[in-house]
Order: sequence, then structure tokens, then C-alpha cells
Amino acid sequence: MFVKNSSGVLKKVLMSRPTYLQAAPINEIAKQWSRTKLSRDIMEKEHLAMVKAYEDNGVETILLDADEKRPNSTFSRDFGCCLREGYVLGNFREPIRFLEREAYRNRMEELGIPLIAEVKEGLFEGGDFTFLDDNTLAIGMVARTNTKGIEEIKAGISKYGYEVVPVPCDESYLHLDLLFNLVDEKLALVYQKALPADFLQLLKKKGIETINVPDEKVFHLGCNVEALGNKRVISLKSNEYVNTQLDKRGIKVIEVDINEIVKAGGGPHCMTFPLLRK
Repeated sequence: MFVKNSSGVLKKVLMSRPTYLQAAPINEIAKQWSRTKLSRDIMEKEHLAMVKAYEDNGVETILLDADEKRPNSTFSRDFGCCLREGYVLGNFREPIRFLEREAYRNRMEELGIPLIAEVKEGLFEGGDFTFLDDNTLAIGMVARTNTKGIEEIKAGISKYGYEVVPVPCDESYLHLDLLFNLVDEKLALVYQKALPADFLQLLKKKGIETINVPDEKVFHLGCNVEALGNKRVISLKSNEYVNTQLDKRGIKVIEVDINEIVKAGGGPHCMTFPLLRK
């Protein structure tokens, strides 16, 4: 068994260093910084701090080597998603990310994690994926995942008995993880205005309490945290409002300062591909 939910105890992750990362204008955040050269030294230090935060909390970190031909592989979340039985390989929309697909496929093969489904004709990126519970998968249809991609996933994993819930949102939000993230089994960060009413109703039906992230925090990655299990999350140090709300609800917040990496459009959740979660 590999990953059974989005909020259990995280034991192993796959990441990639930001050695060649720059703010390519392929998302709303990075567009603001696309004429600025990001500091490699600062980003490398920030990434080391992320790795240390994981290791200090009992999470093993495995790396895919950085390569100047795939600068955005730092955001490892996006190549697919991992389930109990193995992983699903996605399909990128943006040409700058095309080479990541085979690089991550090869790395997963080296790690002995079986490929159980593959998106070939449609689009799917892992920033759109989350478990709602052990058997319910929500997949955003935002900017980088489409209906065909979700159909391919459904067909590929049909024998495992998962329910797949599409979550259509305005494409300006890029991925679902800009708008929604579980921080505990029954607690989630949400940006209610951008999420479909039927999805919000489904959360209520499943007994998932929500913390609404205000407008001005959405594109500052207010929702983009990584749950470690046992009421712990990794969150941006700059995420003060959300971190305070989590603390009030008994969630221990491990803060990381990765402001240089964030300029390329991704936060802790984007940088993390879970390999083992109990």
C-alpha cells in the first residue's frame, strides 16, 4: 500500500531541487515575476529547508535530479498522483514541462512503484488531485486537467472501486490545490467563492469542516499547505492568517520560508509528491 488518503501520516515523498527554476509565465503568480531572474542560491537554501522540515518530522525525502531541460520539475506534485495500489501518470499541457513526464516515470520505476493508469490523450496534473476520504477522489478541472484526462483516469482505476468527483473551476486558479486542501481527516482549507456549490455540499455531507481563505490570500498560496498527519502541516511562513486559524483548531504548523521559489508559482503542496502515507 502506498498512499491511502491526503491527511494520514506522511512517510516518504519525491521532490526535485530548484537548480534551474525560473518564473516562466505559465500561471498567474509567475507572470508577476517573469522578468525577474530568481536567485538560485536562495532557492537552493529554501529547498534544503523544506527537506529538513520533512526529515525533522519523520518524512523521508527522495529526489529526482534537477535538469536544465525541465526547470519546473521542482513542482513534483504535478506529474501524477499516488494511490494505494500504485501511481497514475498524468499528461502536461505546457511544453516547458513535457520532459518531466518520462523523467518521473523512470524515477518511479526505479523506486519500484507500479504504474496503474496513464493519461495519454487528455490532460491531468497532480495539483488537481486530492483524496476526500479513503475511497473518494476529487479531481479539479481548472487550467491543466480536462474531461478526457479524468475519463482516462476513471477507466484506468475502475477495478479498484474509487469514486471520482470532477471539480470544475475557473482556469485562472490553475490547479485545485490553490483552492482546496485537506489539513486533517475532517478539516480543509477552501476558497469558497471559486468552488462549485455541489462540491461544497459534498464536503458537508462527508463531515469535512472548512476554513475559508480570504480573497487576498488565494494567490499568496493560502491553501497550498502539505498535511503531515497527526494534526501537522507544512505551510508558508508568510501564510500568517491561515497559520493562525490552523493553530486555533489544534493543528501544529511547521513554517517554511520559500518566498523565492513561490515566485515561480508553487508552494509546499506543489513541491511534494507523496509516495507513502499511512
